[in-house]
Amino acid sequence: MKRLFLLLTLVFAIGFVSQPASAQFSRNHGGTGDTRLIVRHTGGLNGLNLSCLLVGCEVQHGLGDPDGHLFLVTVPPILNPVTTMLNLLLQPGITSVEIDQPVRVQGASAGDAAQYLNDRTPVNYYGTTVWEGYLIQPAVQLIRSDAVHSTLHSTGAGVTVAVIDTGVDANSTVLGPFLVKGYDFTRNKAGGDESGDVSQSTVAVLDGGHIAKVNQSTVAVLDQSTVAVLDQNGYSAFGHGTMTSGIVHLVAPQSKIMPLKAFGPDGTGYASDILRAIYYAVHNGAQVLNMSFDFTESSPELRNAVDYATRSGAVCVASAGNDGQQRLVYPAALPNVIDVASTANDDRQSSFTNYGAPPVWLAAPGEGIMTTYPFQTYAAGWGTSFSTPLVTGTVALMVSQGLPSLRPGHGLVGLNSPTTESQVANALTYVQPIPAPPIANRRLDAYTAVRTWQASLGLR
Repeated sequence: MKRLFLLLTLVFAIGFVSQPASAQFSRNHGGTGDTRLIVRHTGGLNGLNLSCLLVGCEVQHGLGDPDGHLFLVTVPPILNPVTTMLNLLLQPGITSVEIDQPVRVQGASAGDAAQYLNDRTPVNYYGTTVWEGYLIQPAVQLIRSDAVHSTLHSTGAGVTVAVIDTGVDANSTVLGPFLVKGYDFTRNKAGGDESGDVSQSTVAVLDGGHIAKVNQSTVAVLDQSTVAVLDQNGYSAFGHGTMTSGIVHLVAPQSKIMPLKAFGPDGTGYASDILRAIYYAVHNGAQVLNMSFDFTESSPELRNAVDYATRSGAVCVASAGNDGQQRLVYPAALPNVIDVASTANDDRQSSFTNYGAPPVWLAAPGEGIMTTYPFQTYAAGWGTSFSTPLVTGTVALMVSQGLPSLRPGHGLVGLNSPTTESQVANALTYVQPIPAPPIANRRLDAYTAVRTWQASLGLR
């Protein structure tokens, strides 16, 4: 009965997908236009190899789930992907098949450059030198993260934050001392460095100290004479991971950052690499996951991966999206993920932010957020991609203070965990009126969040 239900669901979901249309779900992988599938087989690799031998697909690699049952499979273009998926579901041991859907990091429209973006006064910040504008920007003042460091003495020490994104500039003098071993899932190698995505032959170098807009006006790069600014479509999201990591570091300056590169410099990736990154993060000790990207369609295996992460005691934080609509995107819409919308510096809802259905639980500043950028410079970002790591950093501050329980599956596991829902909700939300509804009238206040959390643990 379950298998029949899966077959009917699959037919309904992809019944109108023709062979040419399936190209949108494809990437060259040892051929041209192979269709990529995520397949779960209870018999593991040997069982799936046998099934693929019968059906005509090819197993590429495992996706890191704890049971060793989840794999990326490719189907050659000579085979109809719909027929192949149906045939796979009829094979013994196969319990699920889904398209390896493309995923994008999120952008939004850039606003005017603010004065603080040009404040390049060097300041010491936890052992590294940063620009003063980075530390005094409005977002810091709004969420009061500096007061958390100085008054509540919480800096995120002892916590590892996994940033699933385009990678991080491993040569960054600001972030470098706080990076731990990561992985590049786009190239299947250790590291997670995004600076290697470009060379001088692929970039345009600016000569002045002007602001250049890249990523379709989503980012303003604060340039020095040596900064490479990319304007080609193939590099439209270059620097995104360094930016989100820099915001986490701004809020939780002594947390470690685990760079997990699941996206290319054009901002595109695949669900399979996201799944691998989530499982890698959990298996390698990350307590908090930052996910500034979205799936436009729900994914059962994404839910499984997030469920596994939360059962393991990790906290997942994701961006609500930048379509300016009341719509759901994933993983933000999953019940055990902290979803984050964007507000302007006057606490109004950002025009570009999604606000969910039902309303997004939490908002944070997401306009003109100044942060680190490759090549030892800074950038300002607009979008829920950049409001999300403000929340992620705050969660790291909280986790560094301790958890209600250290038993697996009973820690700080997200907003809808029955064991900690009220604690996390009360600690992470500050009821700040947001004039433009329907965000649930909650804008992050890191100081209130950490202080409430400390009180719940009996530390105050």
